[in-house]
Amino acid sequence: MRHCIYPGTFDPITYGHLDVLARAAKLFDKVTVAVAESAGKAPLFPAAQRVGLIAANVAPWPHVSVTTFNGLLVEFCMAHQADAIIRGLRALSDFEFEFNMALMNRHLQPKIETLFVMPNEQFSYTSSTLVKQVAKFGGDVAHFVPPNVAAELKKAFAGKP
Repeated sequence: MRHCIYPGTFDPITYGHLDVLARAAKLFDKVTVAVAESAGKAPLFPAAQRVGLIAANVAPWPHVSVTTFNGLLVEFCMAHQADAIIRGLRALSDFEFEFNMALMNRHLQPKIETLFVMPNEQFSYTSSTLVKQVAKFGGDVAHFVPPNVAAELKKAFAGKP
C-alpha cells in the first residue's frame, strides 16, 4: 500500500490545500494529513481545532486521515510507514524553501521521497496568511476556504480591530 504524508500548519486549510490533497488522494492508497502542532509560528487556531476543520472536509476521500505531529517530519513519516511526503508548490517563490527542505529530509531519511504537486492555477496566489488578513479586516473569504473555515475565521476576528 502506497502511503503519503501531507504536512503543514493548515492555519487555516484553504481550497488550495484541498486541491493538493485531492491530487495526492488520486496517487496514493493512503494519505495522512499531518497538522504541525508547533512549526515556529503562532497559529490563529489550536492544532486540535485545525484537525477538526480539515476532517470536516476530507469526507470525499475515505483513505485520508488527519492527525497532528510534533518534531521531525521524517521521524513521523517513518513511524507511520509512509513512502512519501507531498508538498504543494504555488509559485516559483515556494520552490527554494521547499527544495531545501526536501534535500534536508532526504539527508535525514533517504527512504522517504518528497513529491511536489502544483495546485490548480486559480489557487496559485492563495495562502493561509493572506486569507487570515482578508478575514481580519472583514473581507469575504468564501472563494478561498470551505464554509466551516470561513465561519471560524469570522468568529476568531469578531470584535478585533
